Amino acid sequence: MNIKGLLAAAGLATGLATAAAAQDDPTKVGFIYVGPIGDGGWTYEHDKARLAVEEHFGDKVETVYQESVPEGADAERAITQMALQGADLIFTTSFGFMEPTLTVARKFPDVKFEHATGYKTLPNVSTYSARFYEGRAVQGHIAGKMTESDIIGYIASYPIPEVIRGINSAFVHAREANPDVEFKIIWAYTWFDPAKEADAATALIEQGADVILQHTDSTAPHAAAEKAGDVVTFGQASDMAEYKPFPRVSSIIDNWAPYYIDRVQAVMDGTWESQQVWHGIDEGMVEIGEITDAVPDEVKQEALALKESMASGEYHPFTGPLKKKDGSAWLAEGETASDETLLGMDFYVEGLEADIPQ
Repeated sequence: MNIKGLLAAAGLATGLATAAAAQDDPTKVGFIYVGPIGDGGWTYEHDKARLAVEEHFGDKVETVYQESVPEGADAERAITQMALQGADLIFTTSFGFMEPTLTVARKFPDVKFEHATGYKTLPNVSTYSARFYEGRAVQGHIAGKMTESDIIGYIASYPIPEVIRGINSAFVHAREANPDVEFKIIWAYTWFDPAKEADAATALIEQGADVILQHTDSTAPHAAAEKAGDVVTFGQASDMAEYKPFPRVSSIIDNWAPYYIDRVQAVMDGTWESQQVWHGIDEGMVEIGEITDAVPDEVKQEALALKESMASGEYHPFTGPLKKKDGSAWLAEGETASDETLLGMDFYVEGLEADIPQ
């Protein structure tokens, strides 16, 4: 073989070796978290799903994460750094990461991105979320049955459709269980801040609330309720089981693992495509945590029946007749809300006396 043949053969061998090595490289999957992995709620469940990915794929994957990333410019820097470090797929797990995710995705068209709870996509950006409002319906029913003061406190994070949907769903079902129920709402303007959440819970209890619902991520409201005495709470995003059987009497659990495993597999197979997913109790993305014996058995059975009716599609949590807070018509008898309306929900239902911050 002449020198050109030797060089060609060497080049071919090098190319094959490089290709084989590339095939053997693990798929690198990144996670950007808005809170600490030990928050006991939202971020904790996302990180449980990350660990499930590692367990499922073994050495075929490498996962990396960054926790406690503020929404905004810091998020863009963190996502960019992860892309530069060779991530093949990046999950950005908070609503406020939407614009930073899109900005970085445009710069890295070969990287796949999955954004939680957002609504904007690109060819390399998918969105995914859970129908948390289904879980709120169950919580609302239990709350309406268990309150003795008829005052239910609600700790809200930010006035975005996801949170407003949850308040409305909880209120509708609490009112159906107990027509005398009143909601008092405190906006914490944070996803995770134990001190603020504890202060909010304490303030609501001082206003007469004997049930506390939350759309924030720490267990601090449970600790405040435990200190106060006979105050009922519900786990948010995670089971928050350390406070069972009371004050935490049930929970909404976000089960991200099956979705994460499915999307990582799609990247490995080369079949990943941009999509928008909104799953609920039926698909198992929303789970209802154990309803403890602190809840009367009759109420427990009613709550479980409500859960099953949503899972089967027999019942929708927003079914008319329902009016908006201002008294205007919304849903006629038997009519159900469209996903489009729910995804953009910026109003309260009739009976909620609070105002939505602008």
